[in-house]
Amino acid sequence: MSLSQKNCIPCKGGVPPLRKEDKYKLLTELNPEWKLIDDDKKIFLEIKFKDFKSPMELANQIAMLADEQWHHPDLEISYGRLAIKMWTHKIDDLVESDFIFASKVDKLINEFSIRS
Repeated sequence: MSLSQKNCIPCKGGVPPLRKEDKYKLLTELNPEWKLIDDDKKIFLEIKFKDFKSPMELANQIAMLADEQWHHPDLEISYGRLAIKMWTHKIDDLVESDFIFASKVDKLINEFSIRS
């Protein structure tokens, strides 16, 4: 089953983070633009646009997905740019759900690109 077919599991804390090698393995299943940052405790993606409206529209779609999945990224919107930072806040590190959510974001981005 691909990551995008799975659902995020809400973290209640006390969950061990992924091992470094597992993080890198899961990263290969995402858009190659995703990268590990902050001592490999977060994943990050920056998307460029030609206007202000497009990153806002995509951010709104990501917000709806976040509420559906009970997993919420940090989003930063500016003119022509949307930055997405993902990690499990309760453990300040990464679990599989972070990669599941990122995979679903990749799918949204592909659908958004086709429409735009």
